[in-house]
Amino acid sequence: MISDAALIRELKAIAGAGHVHTGAQGMRRFVKGYRHGEGRAVAVVLPGSLVELWRTARACVRAGRIIIMQAANTGLTGGSTPDGTYDRGVVVINTMRLKGIHMLNAGAQVVCLPGATLFELERELRPLNREPHSEIGSSCLGASVPGGVCNSSGGALVRRGPAYTEAAIYARVDETGDLRLVNELGIELGREPEKQLENLERGNFARVLNDMHERACSAKAYVDHVRDVDAATPARYNADPRFLKGVSGSAGRVVVFAVRLDTFPKPAGCQVFHVATDDAAVLSDIRRRMLKDAALVPIAAEYMHRDMFRLAERYGKDTFLAVRMLGVDRLPVLARLKAAVDGLADRVGLGGLHVSDRTLQWLSRLAPQHLPERFRQMGARYEHHLLIKVDGGQVEAVRTLLAGMLPPAKGEVNACCPREGRKVFLHRFVAAGAAIRYALLRGSSAGGLVALDVALRRNDKVWWYVVPDHLRQMVDRTLVYGHFFCHVFHQDFILKKGVDPEAFKRGMLRHYDSRGAQCPAEHNVGHLYEAKPALAEFYRDLDPTNSLNPGIGKTSRLKNWR
Repeated sequence: MISDAALIRELKAIAGAGHVHTGAQGMRRFVKGYRHGEGRAVAVVLPGSLVELWRTARACVRAGRIIIMQAANTGLTGGSTPDGTYDRGVVVINTMRLKGIHMLNAGAQVVCLPGATLFELERELRPLNREPHSEIGSSCLGASVPGGVCNSSGGALVRRGPAYTEAAIYARVDETGDLRLVNELGIELGREPEKQLENLERGNFARVLNDMHERACSAKAYVDHVRDVDAATPARYNADPRFLKGVSGSAGRVVVFAVRLDTFPKPAGCQVFHVATDDAAVLSDIRRRMLKDAALVPIAAEYMHRDMFRLAERYGKDTFLAVRMLGVDRLPVLARLKAAVDGLADRVGLGGLHVSDRTLQWLSRLAPQHLPERFRQMGARYEHHLLIKVDGGQVEAVRTLLAGMLPPAKGEVNACCPREGRKVFLHRFVAAGAAIRYALLRGSSAGGLVALDVALRRNDKVWWYVVPDHLRQMVDRTLVYGHFFCHVFHQDFILKKGVDPEAFKRGMLRHYDSRGAQCPAEHNVGHLYEAKPALAEFYRDLDPTNSLNPGIGKTSRLKNWR
């Protein structure tokens, strides 16, 4: 077998010595997950072209090494970094240098290369008055477009469902151990792999296609599925067999070179309504009424419990201000700077102090109030908060419905101005990072953080019942937020000191299962969840030699699935 040193020399010849990291300092931000996971690697490679990506993957396969594919490394379950021990050496291939977005049929569809981010796609589509499948994610800022597809990311938009496509070009390791290029884009690129990839990267192919509807490039039927509020199954979840095909849901089991996706007309005249109440059943009634009427299905409907609302106000303030003042495009640079500071702190023995988080938190306290006053007042007064975004054609009907369903004695409705609406939704989107910050700064004074995301049944009318009685004594704080109309909830549990996080998580998963819920809902299994049988079988079919990202979903880490 080829030695690590020989493989590293080959990788440097392919990608350039400056784009192959082998030291602990250079690899740190690539082998440590955003929230979970950290491990060792032989090398981290950042190829600069699709051909370099192909050659890098082929060299690793021929050398008998494990490949872990990684884009923005913003996942929450550790699925894009090494974790634990393996029977072979690991090479992390990061794709964020591989930028590129090609428009098809005047922007009705796009082809996105591995490093294309959601922010970049939004920017490219803006002049065309169109938008991508998702907007700023509920948990991750800076995520790649193909990464969302590979991880079945759900997003906040009620009508569109999980990121999904049946059109992509990718490489898989077949049963014989050879790397094979699979072109399912529906676009003619040539015959030889490297020529196909050159043509793809340069855009040397027809941009006007006649087969726009032959391959599903989004979850087209989802809106009808989510509207069935009497169904006893979840609307969407990570292991849903309907959305496991090719790269969709592949979770790093293949090497993705591009995905082809639908885009959507940008809605006009949008209005955000902030609904606040102490009666959770009122929100259930609003959800059922709006989903049953096709004309009232909103763009987005996001939930926050008061505890999460107020915690995000304090611990998500720096992220909120960074997005507002610098724009989302600057966030990856800031993330790299933060990682560098944390790495330096680790080297001098101060890693446990979380220097960058403490500094950012202190600076945020010096900044003026960032949320609209009425929004803050309602956040403090009421327990449950629903943020509903509708398009211009729905505004008056929704205003009338909310006025009839929520009399003053039951709560409040605030029709936000455009500026307020943007701030309201941004506040919701910094919530997950706020929970992480809070847990870090609590340090040894509290127990661990267990973050779960669950898809409840569409007909579940007691969604607010979160922690069962026999587990309640283990929890210090419960923070709940999520995509309310899809009945997908993110639940962050700050445990009491001394509580075993794994025991608590097992108890919660059993509780979810007894309720007919599915977990995880949209964060992928990573190394935190056990893959359901259909998902595990999907992984085996994609990667029969277990060469790419072995161990995710608590599956075998051994070669050939031994």
